[in-house]
Amino acid sequence: MPTWNTRQYERYTDERGRPFHDLVGRIGAAEPSYVVDLGCGTGELTATLAERWPEAMVHGEDSSPEMLKCAAAQAIPGRLDFTRADIRDWVPPRGVDVLVTNAALQWVPGHLELLDQLIRALRPGGWFAMQVPGNFDAPSHVLLTELRESPRWRERLGDDAVRPGAHGAAEYLAALAALGCVVDAWETTYLHVLAGPDPVLEWTRGTALLPVLDRLDDADAAEFEGEYAAALRAAYPPRDGRTMLPFRRVFAVAEKQR
Repeated sequence: MPTWNTRQYERYTDERGRPFHDLVGRIGAAEPSYVVDLGCGTGELTATLAERWPEAMVHGEDSSPEMLKCAAAQAIPGRLDFTRADIRDWVPPRGVDVLVTNAALQWVPGHLELLDQLIRALRPGGWFAMQVPGNFDAPSHVLLTELRESPRWRERLGDDAVRPGAHGAAEYLAALAALGCVVDAWETTYLHVLAGPDPVLEWTRGTALLPVLDRLDDADAAEFEGEYAAALRAAYPPRDGRTMLPFRRVFAVAEKQR
């Protein structure tokens, strides 16, 4: 996993938070007692789960020490806590009523097979809600892949760096339905209007670009970013000082049958 820069990630808090709220808004749980957020990040969004279900114990898990350091400020003794864990190894201490994972599974290779483990963690009648980016064929990611695989950078970066990936809504629906769930799956393309110089580069610095920069020294990172920024400017030309970034996201909400 990349080393997260929480300050960079939070530059676009509103844009990154909207899919979470759209996802959670489709969960039909009335009075859950145990709610888990896998891949909780900095914890601000996890805290909204405690606000929605004030009688529930809400637990956030993340693999990043940097994220959890920020999340600790959101903790409420006896109501909301955070611990470190890898999604692949996570085992709940008891049956979960609501399990949320937002913009996290794309970092887990083969996560479609992991869904069985996650659904088994639910109590009968429990709810599972997931959201992953679906923009890996967008210019921002295609250009990044082309650059990292170019002769100039291929040997320096290698092929074993973490590369996020996801499936379409239909695949998640089929997988969750096969696990005995009633499923609602959909896709949404958000049109983010970004300001400032090289805003798409700034966006990717908080996510997709991180595994690349982790493998380069400062001089090489600056050179790589310069080449990438030039390609992004051509792909996302600004208009009147603002740049539009279409961003597709994939959602699924599933209720485990009793």
